[in-house]
Amino acid sequence: MKKTETIFQDGSHKWVAIIRDQEKPGYLVDTNEYLVINGKQGLLLDPGGAEIFPAVFSALSAEFDPSALTAIFASHQDPDICSSLALWLEFNPAMRCYISWLWESFIPHFGGDAETFVPIPDEGMDISLNGLPLRAVPAHYLHSSGNFHLYDKQAKILFSGDVGAALLPPGDESLFVEKFDTHIRYAEGFHRRWMGSNDAKRRWCERVSQLDIDMLCPQHGSIYRGADVQRFINWFDELQVGIIQY
Repeated sequence: MKKTETIFQDGSHKWVAIIRDQEKPGYLVDTNEYLVINGKQGLLLDPGGAEIFPAVFSALSAEFDPSALTAIFASHQDPDICSSLALWLEFNPAMRCYISWLWESFIPHFGGDAETFVPIPDEGMDISLNGLPLRAVPAHYLHSSGNFHLYDKQAKILFSGDVGAALLPPGDESLFVEKFDTHIRYAEGFHRRWMGSNDAKRRWCERVSQLDIDMLCPQHGSIYRGADVQRFINWFDELQVGIIQY
């Protein structure tokens, strides 16, 4: 069973992290899902794989009426991102899925039809959640050739998909990064292997450094907050990626 933690709230504007499932089989990578609520509407970020749908659905239902979910935001095309799409659509066929235009004819293999998908152009776009402006921020070639993050200017939160991800050791269930120097060891190997371009990484670091960010929320591992946000960006900017030795 996953648990939920509210990480931001201002009136009816709310961010909920759906995290950690101690009953999850060990062969599945652990994932974070995030629910953004504004008024009576909700947007689910990277809803996860089909295997974990029951745990995510149960945890989300304790916080929010799932029938009021209006959309899914999928940062990219991987199965741990959105292979549960058909199950969510079975519950609410009117739900829309925001995804890079690059994947709009691939993701339907997980479910949905031509009406389901809202393609995001390479330069990004604004998404309105019941009047709350959210920005799809380009992160192409950082793990995926068509990749987006989502920025909430009012909450000062950047959902960063696989950027910032860490593969934590068993027993470490920290919601937030507590000791950066220790935590970053669990992120280094992942970033070196899964981030494909040093040029793309540099452009992303320059782009997000211009944003006012209180929390950087990855799909795996713990959330960076406060000074650790810029500390991570600086660390990532210096890291050489896209090269393996074998």
